[in-house]
Amino acid sequence: MSVSGHQAASAPSASPPSQARLLFSLAVVIGAATIFGLTYSLTAPLVAINLAAAGLSETVIGLNAAMHAVGVLLVAPILPRLAGRFGARPLILAALVLTGVLLLLFPAVPSVWLWFPLRIGLGIGAEILFVLTETWTSELSSDATRGRVMAAYTALLSLGFAGGPLILSFTGPEGMLPFAIGAGVCLLALLLVAQPRVIQPAMQAHDHSNLLRFMRLAPIAMSTTALNAAVETAGLSFLTLYAVRLGWQEQAGTQLITTLMVGAILLQLPVGWLCDKMDRQRLMLWLGVLSTVGALAWPLMLQHPWVAYPALFLWGGVFVGIYTTMLAIIGSRFRGTDLVGVYAAMGLLWGGGALLGPSLAGLALDVTTHGLPLFVALACGGFVLFLLMLRRSGAGDARR
Repeated sequence: MSVSGHQAASAPSASPPSQARLLFSLAVVIGAATIFGLTYSLTAPLVAINLAAAGLSETVIGLNAAMHAVGVLLVAPILPRLAGRFGARPLILAALVLTGVLLLLFPAVPSVWLWFPLRIGLGIGAEILFVLTETWTSELSSDATRGRVMAAYTALLSLGFAGGPLILSFTGPEGMLPFAIGAGVCLLALLLVAQPRVIQPAMQAHDHSNLLRFMRLAPIAMSTTALNAAVETAGLSFLTLYAVRLGWQEQAGTQLITTLMVGAILLQLPVGWLCDKMDRQRLMLWLGVLSTVGALAWPLMLQHPWVAYPALFLWGGVFVGIYTTMLAIIGSRFRGTDLVGVYAAMGLLWGGGALLGPSLAGLALDVTTHGLPLFVALACGGFVLFLLMLRRSGAGDARR
């Protein structure tokens, strides 16, 4: 994979970095993102299980989970300015230290009610890590290879998300051990990012940090993020329940989620290759159409396991490919702190989508047996119509 021609990632007066150093830097930054995904997916169920064991209601557990979004909302508006002032690497290192310390504090504090401010802190650290690793990865890639590079980022981030629950299944939720493993993983990421050979992206400070401005500048990025968050959280929440309604065993229904996630990981590389070979907005449009049609076919697919597993494997790759393509699109248009601003605004849309997705999907399931695929199809179909409107008006986020 060629990533040459990226003098923007280093100081203007410096000589172009070597190919080996660019590849090393990409590996480190994507590795740090993978570790972040693992830490995040470990923490969410770990905290919820411990709060339930302490006798708290599901409503209170849900409110604690919402504190993560509060942290995101606190830091997102000022993140572009912080990145311009301090740079990506110092902020990422600070976020890793913050996350590691907070994880160790969870089992140490005397009251679970103190877990609410701790969860806000985790949200702040997660938003910094998520936004800046995506920005850094895009800055280290060229437009000719950005699709494949961002596909690798998305695939490995998804792998990290899949790894957290796996670790928890071995350690169990009790005691200090799972929290300590999460903190140790943060330390590993810190050691990677602190390597002096890692190329730092240029971050120029400017006065434009209004996230509404970035939302207007990048409508495709905002809509894609909201769609991805809504469908992903709804699917994780209700796909097993929907399968059980259709006669599946609970364990087999859970395996459907695993199959979908594996497809989301493995199929991003061919999607990324297509990103670099064809018009990206057209590719995104076709992926949206296939996702819509595929969701409508879920009731038929799930009638036969030999059809359901490969079909959901493919559907997961196609749907997540929309997000991968979006990353390539905005990376070709925005640079530096502008790119940080777009990603920070995306964080707000992610929170909104993650809030509405499960709520609307649950309502749809109350109305009809096939409410989940109907919700997913409507969400994907609405996104396709939005893309068509943007293409007709010429207001897309990237060159065609």
